[in-house]
Amino acid sequence: MAGPRYRVIAADLAERIRAGEYPPGTALPAQRELSARYDVALATARQALQALVDDGLIVVEAGRGTFVAPARPAYRLDTLRSFVDDLRDQGHQVTTEVVSSSLRAMPAWVGQLWGERDGTARALRLERLRLLDGVPAIHQVSWVDQPYAQLVRGVDFTATALYAALADAGMDIASASERIAAATLGEAGAALLHQSADSPVLVSDRVTRTRDGAVGVVDRAVLAGGLMQVRAERTVNQVSVQWGAPPR
Repeated sequence: MAGPRYRVIAADLAERIRAGEYPPGTALPAQRELSARYDVALATARQALQALVDDGLIVVEAGRGTFVAPARPAYRLDTLRSFVDDLRDQGHQVTTEVVSSSLRAMPAWVGQLWGERDGTARALRLERLRLLDGVPAIHQVSWVDQPYAQLVRGVDFTATALYAALADAGMDIASASERIAAATLGEAGAALLHQSADSPVLVSDRVTRTRDGAVGVVDRAVLAGGLMQVRAERTVNQVSVQWGAPPR
């Protein structure tokens, strides 16, 4: 393979990691061992390891060594599945805590997304905290308008997914648009996510529409930035954008 020697070494180690020779969580050989194995200077071996760190394949733990990074679950943005369904399918334990659930007036930014609606109707504001493998990872607030707000208000959302409850109530969901932006956490979510207020987060705003084009749900999810990643996988025919969180 052409290119700088450290890149050749990094590519070989990456292939070994992906092939399972070095499973997630296992230690890589020390820098001196790698320099001897590949017959290169210690600095070249160090460059190769740094390239793998930059690619997210390995992590360096001070005083312990270099380890293969944990496998990161991915949540597909190009489907209508929920956070919980995708993460559970990848083997993660996902639990939900309901922070609050009440009927109230929509804030202006949510009302603008809805467009024409009965301005006197009180919508359901459902606030939840998602824990991945016991670690607070996602703070999510969902808004549901009438008549579905009243129909699902009494559901136990620690055990039932919002979209499942809405489907049972007769909502015919057909499409969704989602926008993800980087931000800082702020005071409101710091205590819930056990992070400092200036921690980096990803904010996902999702608008779900019914078969007739009406807005059914507006979601805002704040994702702990240190736990999440966003990646794109491209083929000739399509682009699949995914995000996920490494297990702790």
